[in-house]
Amino acid sequence: MNRWSAAWSTSPLTSTCARPAPPRFARHWGCAMSEATFKPLRVLITNNTLGGRAGSELYVRDLALALLRRGHLPVAYSSQLGEVAEELRRATIPVIDDLNALNIPPDVIHGQHHLDAVTAMLHFPRVPALYICHGWLPWEEIPPVLPAIGRYLAVDDLCLERLLTTPGIPPERCEVLYNFVDLQRFKQRSALPERPRSALIFSNYAAGQPTLEAMRNACHRAGIEQVDVVGIGSGNSVKEPAQILGNYDLVFAKARAALEAMASGCAVMVADQVGLAGMVDSDNLAELRRLNFGVRSMQRLPLDEETLLAQINRYDSQDARRVSDRIRQDADMERVVDRWLQIYTQLIEDSAEGDNTPPLQSQLQAGAAYLRWLAPTIKKQYQTAHHAAQAQRDLAHVQGQVHQLTEQLDGHQTQWAALERHCQHLQSLLNEGEQRAQHLQASLTEQELHGQQLENQLATQELHGQRWQTLASERELHLRKVEADLAEVLDSRTWRALAPYRRLRRWLRKG
Repeated sequence: MNRWSAAWSTSPLTSTCARPAPPRFARHWGCAMSEATFKPLRVLITNNTLGGRAGSELYVRDLALALLRRGHLPVAYSSQLGEVAEELRRATIPVIDDLNALNIPPDVIHGQHHLDAVTAMLHFPRVPALYICHGWLPWEEIPPVLPAIGRYLAVDDLCLERLLTTPGIPPERCEVLYNFVDLQRFKQRSALPERPRSALIFSNYAAGQPTLEAMRNACHRAGIEQVDVVGIGSGNSVKEPAQILGNYDLVFAKARAALEAMASGCAVMVADQVGLAGMVDSDNLAELRRLNFGVRSMQRLPLDEETLLAQINRYDSQDARRVSDRIRQDADMERVVDRWLQIYTQLIEDSAEGDNTPPLQSQLQAGAAYLRWLAPTIKKQYQTAHHAAQAQRDLAHVQGQVHQLTEQLDGHQTQWAALERHCQHLQSLLNEGEQRAQHLQASLTEQELHGQQLENQLATQELHGQRWQTLASERELHLRKVEADLAEVLDSRTWRALAPYRRLRRWLRKG
């Protein structure tokens, strides 16, 4: 039987395998090996990026620091550097983004993420290598198939499924090595209160989505007033979560963050934007650990306010302590580092004995096959980038046209505003004209009434005039008649006979 196919412990809470150490292996510092026989290992650790403080980046950091403390020579390689790279450099660990900078071949390649891992394996084709898969979904976690890879590791049972369903990977080379916690950094807090008073949403993906609001609301309904959010997505990233986790009674987290919170003595709810696994307790701890408190475990429950509230009500301070104790026993980083050193040493020994040293030609052919597999992705990305550049140019052209049209629109809007003001002025004049017309119409009506009255008066006066004319005519006729009568009288003999009498009468009146 191949030495790698030995039976391992099946305990889901055991982060290391129960296989005895190889005869020529022993731990350094506090282990059964004298300084005279110790030979430090130069371990080249690869990763997709050493930028942000995400899971695999921090795994590289913690492992490299642990190896350094034990006297080994870790070197970190990534084509994309950043914050974590600077942290490693400050700790005196070499970090490179060009493999030509490493002038001496490493003793072993610890490969994470296929692009950077395969690059290192092809650059050092004679160096024994391993590959560890940290995720089920990410493209960069796709396991490469190269003869130089003598061991495939998975951080949980789901990642093991990814290895076992990748063509070309021998099952006997696969192993699960569960995630770890640095117990020197993550100290266990004091006993939890009977009811939680504070909660932390500990996730790089927590932002303003509805799930975050549901978590807050559920906490408030459960009487938890203090609810804080930590992570890249919220803009509140914390470099040392070990310094704050102990301040909270309940932590919402997944994967590595959940493991660290449990080790710190917090009650933990496995939840993220993906879904909800529920409150971790002594009964479900083993099963959830096998799945790394990750994506598969969070498909069980709906992530809504009512379900979250029901899970919060399952809070048990004493059981949370038991969970913390078990995690601190089974997920101790030192035990995992022991296993890593066993694997490194076995790979080196097998390579030296020729058990696992592939011919250079087969390594080159595997590299060519990898490039063939990678080519469509790169070409598609190039085409996407080309189309994106063309789209950017088209966008710039359209934006120029939009700018011109906007200027024209602004001019039209200015003209329109002037026309509106002119129309308003005309409307004002029209309103004034209408008011004046109404006034004139009223005056005209009044004048018409007055004219009618005058006409009526004139008609009356004409009627009176006609009557006066009739009377005048009648008087004139009467006068003429009287005159005629008078003339007739004067011409009469009587009038002449009385003439002396009239003269006497007038004389008498005078006298």
